[in-house]
Amino acid sequence: MPVSPTFRAFVLDQLGQVAPKIRARSMFGGVGIYSSDLFFALVAGDQVYLKVDDSNRSDFEALDLGPFRPYGPDGEAMQYYPLPEDFLEDTDTLCEWVEKALAVARRAKGAA
Repeated sequence: MPVSPTFRAFVLDQLGQVAPKIRARSMFGGVGIYSSDLFFALVAGDQVYLKVDDSNRSDFEALDLGPFRPYGPDGEAMQYYPLPEDFLEDTDTLCEWVEKALAVARRAKGAA
């Protein structure tokens, strides 16, 4: 799903306020988001998705949010869940959720 340049810039600016060395890489029509060398988020369409595992999945499920399914509702579920839109403009909440996604990315990188 293509990402609008305006939304991409907005997301990078917001994430740059709560995590170090934010960078983006175009991939498969979307955007991969890194903090230094940790791949912790992606953008598809105009939606941000954060990396999840058993440590933070319940945060998303409590808000009735399900996994990113790039190939439709019956397709494979990825380990990325949508960040509620209003969290992008709430620095404290964004920081908390991004920190959890970064912790997931650290654990995944260590397991690789």
